[in-house]
Amino acid sequence: MRRVGTALAALGLAWTAPAWADAPAPADQAGAAATMPADSAPGRDTNLIADGGARLLLTGGVSTIEGAGGGGLVPWALIGGYGAQHEVGLQAFGTGVSTQDFRLYAYGASANFGDRIEVSLARQNFHLRALAGALGLGNDYTISQTIIGAKLRLIGNAVLDQNTLLPQISVGAEHKINDDTTVVGGALGLKRADTDFYLAATKLFLGQSLLVNGTVRLTRANQYGILGFGGLGHTDMAYKAEFEGSAAYLITRKLAVGGEVRTKPNQLEGALGGTTFKEQAAWDGFVAYAVDRHLSVTAAYADLGQIALRGQHAAYLSLQAGF
Repeated sequence: MRRVGTALAALGLAWTAPAWADAPAPADQAGAAATMPADSAPGRDTNLIADGGARLLLTGGVSTIEGAGGGGLVPWALIGGYGAQHEVGLQAFGTGVSTQDFRLYAYGASANFGDRIEVSLARQNFHLRALAGALGLGNDYTISQTIIGAKLRLIGNAVLDQNTLLPQISVGAEHKINDDTTVVGGALGLKRADTDFYLAATKLFLGQSLLVNGTVRLTRANQYGILGFGGLGHTDMAYKAEFEGSAAYLITRKLAVGGEVRTKPNQLEGALGGTTFKEQAAWDGFVAYAVDRHLSVTAAYADLGQIALRGQHAAYLSLQAGF
């Protein structure tokens, strides 16, 4: 049991990145608001599938490792994709994360309805690599989960509201279903399905080429849900409030740098003795490049904290296509 616990403490997510403007930053914020295409602008093309002309480049962010629009680690209040009012925006992503000991592959897609509602579907596959064989789990044992997400924009518009400090605010939910019945649901007896809830606020300062985001998440997930939910034997099932933050700076209209931090509940430390299941906050730094309006590439470095009794540092690469 202790060896299994050591392996399953091994979880790590890294970051995906932002870049949001397809035009140079305006001289002042009031001018920025005047130049932004409002949802209700007369004469605007209202084709059902967005052609990208109604929103600035990547104003929906990219896809998080869990499928929602935002950064790689943190969902933003922005609605993913390019759909404006009366339009539908679509996007798909694929992400690979590699640490010294483990690999994580994620992929999925999302849809934007009228820049108001976002729905997403993501699949995560966490590979234990050589450690799985050492624990008798078979070579490259994989723990997988499916994540079904939804987000609703409540108030504000991060692009258009340049003459006020009011951020765009959204609420969201992510229902996670862990497939692993051998270790997560078997040996450890952890709950394998649960739902996270979050409130996100995002402010885009076009005049300063700066985006900031803060998210509060209510969660019972261990290592993002890959290690199940709550405590051993379905104990300690109270929701924990965790903070997630992002900041990004646009160097040019296609190149952005920044980083994120995400805290996590530490519900399983000491469950099998010692610090086997210790869970720490993750942070990252990234560089993102928008090839064009429909394709972005992100590279990142992440410090994932202690995983499997030693620190894990991840290299990260993500591709996203959007329409």
